[in-house]
Amino acid sequence: MSLDVWLTRRITLHLCEVRDGFYEGRAPHWPDEEAENTVKYPVRFGIERLAVVHDVSLDELGPLRLAGSDAIRRSGTERGVGKLCELDPQPLLDAAGIGVDWAQRQEVPLNRTPWFTVEEAETPKRRGGAGFISDPKKRKAVELHAENMAVTHYERQGWAVERIGKPYDLHCTRAREERRVEVKGTTGAATSVELTTNEVEHARNPRHTVDLYVVSDIVVDAHSSDYAMSGGRVAHFEDWYPEEKDLRPRRFEYRLPFAD
Repeated sequence: MSLDVWLTRRITLHLCEVRDGFYEGRAPHWPDEEAENTVKYPVRFGIERLAVVHDVSLDELGPLRLAGSDAIRRSGTERGVGKLCELDPQPLLDAAGIGVDWAQRQEVPLNRTPWFTVEEAETPKRRGGAGFISDPKKRKAVELHAENMAVTHYERQGWAVERIGKPYDLHCTRAREERRVEVKGTTGAATSVELTTNEVEHARNPRHTVDLYVVSDIVVDAHSSDYAMSGGRVAHFEDWYPEEKDLRPRRFEYRLPFAD
């Protein structure tokens, strides 16, 4: 499509933040990769969705300005290959309703971004997204693999490890030291993890010393009936405290009204 025709259109824009640099993926992750049990897209990087903005103008007065609009157009003509461009992000943040002064912060607190539905975030072919696994048996196997890796790590450091489950996964002791560990696993990139209210409150309790141990890019053997796992990239956060700015609500508890 020529640029002059392109500029008359309007699009739905998914605004994301890069949270992890480029790496070589070793685990089939997307549905077409899992169907063929092969890595078709080895060059990956981690992104965190910030917002979905509908009805965005592509002309030079819109939040993308001319440079961003043309970069998207050229990307679309080359099978979605990303294009870099010089762009002030503030108009995009304003259009998304994210009240952040980019010139002052140059960071987007997650708790100040809007949430969106699964239907808004995903195309039908890729529903579920990086970090979420719809098959409960597979999800359990991924979690167990991450936990096993964490146990091995702490035992090598001389800790005695007990598997707890809730409100944290591992209880580690060494002489008079105590450390509690929350473990998360994913086949995709680790840009964010899901936490329960109890997990957040437990990690914030000043009486506890809590670590976060995240294993990403876990390889799943699709031909194994019990989902054999291998590999994984580790992100280890000692003395972990989940800050309010890094939390975004995913669910709500709804109190039913009194019956008449």
